[in-house]
Amino acid sequence: MTVQDTGQDHNPLGVKPVGALLVEFAVPSIIAMLVSALYNIVDQFFIGHYVGMLGNAATNVAFPLTMSCTAISLMCGIGGAANFNLNMGRGNKEKAAKYAGNAIAMTIVIGAALCALTKIFLKPMMVAFGATDQTLAYSLTYTGITSFGFPFLIFTTGGSNLVRADGSPRFSMLCTLVGAIVNTCLDALFMIVFRFGIQGAAWATVIGQVVSAVLVACYLTRFRTVSLTRECFLPKAACWGNIAKLGMSPCINQLAMMLVQIVLNNVLTFYGGQSAYGGDIPLACAGIISKVGMMFFSIVIGISQGMQPIVSFNYGAKQYERVLEAVWKSIACATVISIAAFLCFQIFPRPIIGLFGQESEEYFQFAERYFRIYLFFTFANQFQPIVANMYTSIGKAAAGALMSLTRQILFLMPLLIILPRFFGLDGAMYAAPVADFVAFLVAGTMLMRETRWLKKAALRSNGG
Repeated sequence: MTVQDTGQDHNPLGVKPVGALLVEFAVPSIIAMLVSALYNIVDQFFIGHYVGMLGNAATNVAFPLTMSCTAISLMCGIGGAANFNLNMGRGNKEKAAKYAGNAIAMTIVIGAALCALTKIFLKPMMVAFGATDQTLAYSLTYTGITSFGFPFLIFTTGGSNLVRADGSPRFSMLCTLVGAIVNTCLDALFMIVFRFGIQGAAWATVIGQVVSAVLVACYLTRFRTVSLTRECFLPKAACWGNIAKLGMSPCINQLAMMLVQIVLNNVLTFYGGQSAYGGDIPLACAGIISKVGMMFFSIVIGISQGMQPIVSFNYGAKQYERVLEAVWKSIACATVISIAAFLCFQIFPRPIIGLFGQESEEYFQFAERYFRIYLFFTFANQFQPIVANMYTSIGKAAAGALMSLTRQILFLMPLLIILPRFFGLDGAMYAAPVADFVAFLVAGTMLMRETRWLKKAALRSNGG
């Protein structure tokens, strides 16, 4: 069966050149992901200059909760978008609309629940996430305020995936971009002019997230491809289950990153306390490097998210050759970006670290070494997220979830626990490149297997 047999031949996802579609969908997605990552980078910049190293360490302690917001929003957004596009590819608009509405409802309910839980268990969370005696007060202040923005952040990020799936990647990008601009302007106003300190950075973040959420909400009133009625938003257990199923892969990947960040914070604090650096220098450096690494990773995720509606629609329409073309072109683009990021991280670590405040020479010596070692395998880190999202996009949730577990949980987590016992702080640094290399081998193997299956399916579909 070809795309014409589904009655969807008018949909550009099924007929427009794949390369052009990737540019159309991936570029706005990349910009949106970069802008989303900039929320944390901008705060880190202003806090580093106007609060200092302890403020930067505090944002690192709070970072796992931001990652949990991303995990939830990706589960709802990508899971909802994948179900939406698969059903659109099959010609079932009514079912597609229900998935879009239920995905939005999920972001609202779960976002409100996370905000409430954070308020109730704020101090135990900060201690568990690695706060030291010196950073605890900063962590409580910053996270206590930013938690108000969790429902808006989850709604915006999840909703943006559905806006993109509806064929409006530029508006999806705009929603995030406007919020980030508001955040940046308010950071400067609150911290430089009004001298609000770390509270100013936190409130600037929340206000920016609220603005982005309002834009997404406005778009939902004029969805392009289907009509979103009130019934579409009524929670249905079957829809929530299927959304969670296809959104589990990116969700698990983010949750795994969150768990790794928590373990890493505690490892750096504990073993740093036994070194000449103390616990606060490694904690602060790791926070900056994690967020800089996320800037690169945001580009890769943006490419994979731009790939998702193309792969899902064409897989639903049994256009397997177009599925393969989208996957491999995405990998080619991400590889170029990964190599460029690797070169920057290896050649310019000190100037990058210096953007976030001037500290002692001892601080910079540790940061440079950590930067080069921990992010050494950046040039191969694109395979795992793209392959995981490929499986999600074609409805193979179990394989996608497995791919999401490989680097963070199956490899990096055990290495972070084992290697520092023998090598101290160096063990924490070298755990990442070892895990990255093994995850690359697994992702490459699974990609080759799926490529062979899709080629055979394409031959059968074409009567070969």
